[in-house]
Amino acid sequence: MKGIAQEIRTAVQDTAKVLPTLNREEIAFKKSPASWSKKEILGHLIDSAANNHQRFVRAVYGAALDYPTYNQNEWVRIQRYYDSPWESLITLWSAYNLHLSDLIERIPEEAKLSPCNIGKKAPVTLEFIVRDYLRHLRHHIEQILTPF
Repeated sequence: MKGIAQEIRTAVQDTAKVLPTLNREEIAFKKSPASWSKKEILGHLIDSAANNHQRFVRAVYGAALDYPTYNQNEWVRIQRYYDSPWESLITLWSAYNLHLSDLIERIPEEAKLSPCNIGKKAPVTLEFIVRDYLRHLRHHIEQILTPF
């Protein structure tokens, strides 16, 4: 999983250089009251990192057989990322993901197939969760970097 770890690291480092250049109007813009601003999307990526951090570690020692989902809209609403300083969000998001890339790089080969059951769905492997994390990260980075 070293390749995935490096892809996360590269995506984060490249994106972290661009995020501070986005203007205040653009990062706060919401297409509708129910949609997320770019600040809230970045906050959601912090929440995703926090939830997946738990999954990654627990799966390595076999404790991810029954892991809850999380209500992403409530997490974003409760933490009020819209009101958070952009620079603080960038710093936290970058640091957390660089930590996760180090963790992913250190996952033992034998743990890749560890089963993870999130929200009572059919179990998937830890490797699937890690790959999906990268896919999810890229999806939301693209949303943030696409001009409105």
